[in-house]
Amino acid sequence: MPQEHRYNSLLWPIYFLNGFQSIAWGGIIFLIVPISRIIWPGDPSHALEMGIMITTLSWSASISGLLLGFYIDKYSRKKILFIISIFRGIAIILLGFGIQGGEDFTYLYFLIFISIFGIFAGLSWPTVISLSNDIVPKEHRSRFFGNYEIVRSLTMTLGFVFGALLMQTGYWRFFFWIAGSGIIIFGIVYDIQSEEPKRGAQEEELIHILKKDNLTYNYKINREMMKKTMFSKTNIVALIEGIFTWILMGSINFLILNLIQNEPHNISEFSTSIFMVIFGLTGGISGQLILARLSDKLARKYMNARVLMIIFALIGGIITFALFFFIPWPNLTVEQGKDIIYLMSFPAIWLMGALFFFSRSIFSLYIVNQSPVLQHINLPEAQAQIVSWNQFLENLGRGIGPAISGLLLVLTQYNYQQTILYVILCILPGVILWTFAIKWYPSNVIQIKAILKERAESIKSNSKS
Repeated sequence: MPQEHRYNSLLWPIYFLNGFQSIAWGGIIFLIVPISRIIWPGDPSHALEMGIMITTLSWSASISGLLLGFYIDKYSRKKILFIISIFRGIAIILLGFGIQGGEDFTYLYFLIFISIFGIFAGLSWPTVISLSNDIVPKEHRSRFFGNYEIVRSLTMTLGFVFGALLMQTGYWRFFFWIAGSGIIIFGIVYDIQSEEPKRGAQEEELIHILKKDNLTYNYKINREMMKKTMFSKTNIVALIEGIFTWILMGSINFLILNLIQNEPHNISEFSTSIFMVIFGLTGGISGQLILARLSDKLARKYMNARVLMIIFALIGGIITFALFFFIPWPNLTVEQGKDIIYLMSFPAIWLMGALFFFSRSIFSLYIVNQSPVLQHINLPEAQAQIVSWNQFLENLGRGIGPAISGLLLVLTQYNYQQTILYVILCILPGVILWTFAIKWYPSNVIQIKAILKERAESIKSNSKS
C-alpha cells in the first residue's frame, strides 16, 4: 500500500472530526451577524459583544492547550481525542437549545457553552500534531496538512452555506445539533478503529529500531532539554510571529463580514457563503493541492524552502486580503443583497472573487509549511506541548483581533479602510522574524537529529543488554 494511502486509512476519522469541528467553529466566527440577530432580534449587529464572543472562543481554546497540552505528550493520544470529542460535541449541541430573543440571558448562555467548546477544541490540534508526527512520513507532511486544511476549509465553508441557509430560514438550532452530533460520532469511531502509535516512529534515526515490537521511545521532556530545544531560536520566531499574524487574520475575517453584511451594502450571509464557496474555497483547495506537493518536493532539496515559503505567504496573502477593503462595494437593499444573480452583475463582486481566490491560495503556503517546520525542530516527546504554546499565542492574537477591530471601528466611526491600515502593520514582525530564521532553522534541525541519533544508539544498546 502506498504511504499516502496507509496513513490516510489510519487517520480518516480525524478528517471527519476536523470537519465537524470546523463547521461548529466556523459557524460561530462567520455567522456572527445572524447569531447577533438571534440574540437581539431587530437590533443592528452588536459588533463589540460579538467580538467579545469570538475572543472568548479563541482564548478558552488557547488557555486549555497551554495548561493541559503537556498531558498529550505523556498519555494516550487516542483516549484524549475521544474524551475531548465527547465534551466539545455536547457543548455545541446545547447551543441549539438557546432561547431566541433572550438578549443578555441568551448572550451569557452562548458565552458559557462557547467557552466550554473552546476549552476542549483547544486540545484537538496539539493531539493531531502529536499523532501525525508518529504516523505520517516526513516527506508527506505538507500533503497531510494540506489535506487536513482542505477538509477544514471545505467543511467550514460548506458549513457556512448550510448554517446561513438554516439561520435565514429560522432553523438555526439544527445547525448546532448536527455539528455537535458529528463531533461525538467520529470521536467514538476513531477510538474504536485506531491504535496508539509509538512515539518517534517516523523519525529517520528511530524508524528502523522502533519497528521491533519490544522497543519503544520512552523519553520525557525535562527542563534542560526544554531549554535546549523548545526554546530554540526558530521556535521562538514561530511563537512570536503567531501572535501578530493571527491578530491580523482574526481582524480581517471580522471586518470583512461586518463590512459587507451590514448597511449600506447588505450582502446577506447566504450570498456571502456562496461567494466564499465559488471563489475562496476553490482558491484554498487549489493552493493546498498544488502548493502542498510543491512544498514537500522543495523541502527535500532545500532545507530552508519551507521558511522561504512562509515569508512569501505572509507578504502575498496579507496584501490580497487587505485589498478587500478598497473595493467599491455597491449599496444595496436587504432584498437585493439576497439576490445572488443580481449581485453577480456588479464588477465589484467579481473583483472580490478574484481576491478570495488568490488570497486563499497564497496563504495556504503558510498553513502547509508552518506545522512541518515545528515538527522538524522539536523532539517526539514535545510535539503537543510546543504546538500548544504556539496555539495559545495564535489564539490569543486571533481573539484580540476582533475585539481590537470592534473598538477601532467605533473610534474611527466605522471607517474600514482606516481600520485595516492600522491592523495590517501586524504583519511586519512576522516577516522580519522569519527572515532571521533562514539562518537559524538549519542548525535547529541538525541539533534535533543529533539528539535522536544518540538516543537511537542508547535504545539499541539497552535492548542488547
